[in-house]
Amino acid sequence: MTRTTSKGVISAAMLSVLASTAGAEIGDKLVVNGDLELTVEAPAPAFMADTGIKTIYSGWLFRDPDTQKIEMDDFDNPGMLYVDQGAEMWNTPAGTSNKSCADCHGDATETMAGVRATYPKWNEAAGVVRSLQGQIEFCRTEHQGAEPWKYAKAEINAMEAFISMQSRGMPVNVAIDGPAQSTWEQGREIYYTRYGQLELSCANCHEQNYDHYIRSDHLSQGQINGFPVYRLKDTQLTTASGRFVGCVRDTRAETFKADSAEFTALELYVASRGNGLSVEGVSVRH
Repeated sequence: MTRTTSKGVISAAMLSVLASTAGAEIGDKLVVNGDLELTVEAPAPAFMADTGIKTIYSGWLFRDPDTQKIEMDDFDNPGMLYVDQGAEMWNTPAGTSNKSCADCHGDATETMAGVRATYPKWNEAAGVVRSLQGQIEFCRTEHQGAEPWKYAKAEINAMEAFISMQSRGMPVNVAIDGPAQSTWEQGREIYYTRYGQLELSCANCHEQNYDHYIRSDHLSQGQINGFPVYRLKDTQLTTASGRFVGCVRDTRAETFKADSAEFTALELYVASRGNGLSVEGVSVRH
């Protein structure tokens, strides 16, 4: 893997594709189904003081009005089809245990409320930080005795979507201290590491050049409070780790695997940059 650890200036190869500031319509309100207003801007976490970013913004603010409107109505949001699929799987027995998620966890609207807002998180029994998909996979294989789903693929994405919906509207609040701190620091290092032939880091696009265009894409701050995301260009749901895979590949580098410890660490760090924004459940992006 080609990489250079640096907080340096974006590579010259990419300067030609960055246009002038596009002007995100900061202040627009995201109200879902006409009654649930989500927080799309908030004060930046204290650890971001040295970045110069004082306010954090949901990626929803950087989308065109037509895309924004799709997320504002669950009937129009194609990501809701995955939520329905996840709800069905929640109540379906699986594996050698012949138990469903509901058999252990009961009504998801009660037991899963707030869960998505705190992941990735430290798992004391395992002695590691787990992403929500990592925890789903553990429950499926160890508690249900079922065959594992493929990480960042349709089935597990649908289950993550269903669980995430139970936290919609709640503020992201991932812990970065205590035993999770070393993983968070690893994620921060990855965030500022330049990868591939283009020598680009996450920070080059989402910290130093957000609200600009890179070719036809309006760069956001890279917040993941909206994940899992229905991407219109792909016509499918994608998760944070799945997007990380695509971003690193776009730098023309060999990427980490979606279920790697590296991407779990990166997910923890990036999630913490969005502490205070609302969990959007299943968002819609280009």
